[in-house]
Amino acid sequence: MSLKNSSAIIKNPKLFRNKLNNNKIFEIYKKFEKSLNIQDDFAVAVSGGPDSLSLAFLAKVYSIKKKLKVKFLIVDHKLRPESSKEAYFVKKILKKFSIDAKILVWKGKKPIKNIQSLARKKRYELLFDECDKFEISHVLLGHHQDDLFENFFIRLLRGSGLKGLISLDKKNKINGKNLLRPLLDVNKEDLIYISKHVFNYYVKDPSNDNEKFQRIKIRNLLNELQKNGLDKKKLSKTIKNLKQSDNVVNFYVIENLRNNTLYSEKRNQIILNGNFFKQPYEITFRAFSDTIRIIGKKYYATRGKKLDRIINQIVSGTFYKATLGGCIIKKVSQTVIISKEH
Repeated sequence: MSLKNSSAIIKNPKLFRNKLNNNKIFEIYKKFEKSLNIQDDFAVAVSGGPDSLSLAFLAKVYSIKKKLKVKFLIVDHKLRPESSKEAYFVKKILKKFSIDAKILVWKGKKPIKNIQSLARKKRYELLFDECDKFEISHVLLGHHQDDLFENFFIRLLRGSGLKGLISLDKKNKINGKNLLRPLLDVNKEDLIYISKHVFNYYVKDPSNDNEKFQRIKIRNLLNELQKNGLDKKKLSKTIKNLKQSDNVVNFYVIENLRNNTLYSEKRNQIILNGNFFKQPYEITFRAFSDTIRIIGKKYYATRGKKLDRIINQIVSGTFYKATLGGCIIKKVSQTVIISKEH
């Protein structure tokens, strides 16, 4: 398809049409459009880095072409003195492209430990609360191919199982919100190219050079591996194959939940029958974790040694009662009842 005949260009204002005349940017957009493929209004999380700025541009083009409403949201964590200044500058940059972004501020006392994890949780809370105001269920995130590889190695070092190794996916659901990552097939170099060519700007987070963070150590390791012949295409294929295997496991997890649980909406509890714990261990583990997440209304499924210990006690007949993930887990005759902890 020639650029001149592309409907993506014809339907977009001159400001965007000029940028899409760039062959490289146009090809990245077509890949983005195919990956996203939604017909509902959505929100975009913008941080100011090259990945999220590129996401903002591509999402704006997509929204114009598909005639969808989109909310652009910048989260100011206030973890660095200059964060508010950067947030307002990013808002100003986006405004030049008719992208009206709203800044969401993390107020209150900040943590001194486990900063990145808690900041991510707070970011989702702020984004979800804003989306609820407009009944938006899709949230676009700027994770790209390099993030996919980094996540794989981080989980590998933690000793994660199959689910953990491929936990970063194009789509997953948290608290009724679809988290979409349409850039997972795009490498960071291409996103830097878009950010420079379109906005002539992006924020360089100083924490990206701080090796006290494990992710930065992994990033540096991957750079060294690439210098020594790491084939990213093969790594990508490996992760894809693992995801296909994970899909098989998930099928049987859903079957276990469907056939061996009973949900009481009135009491907000789930009853697990005896057959629930007679499945292969990974099936039981994931399904049990999901029931606790559902009743406990947590962002992520509960995992860890305590969950493992409870399952083993139930199977061996030595379990009576425990609390985990905001839930009360109690053995009653041949069933296990999971209810919300008050």
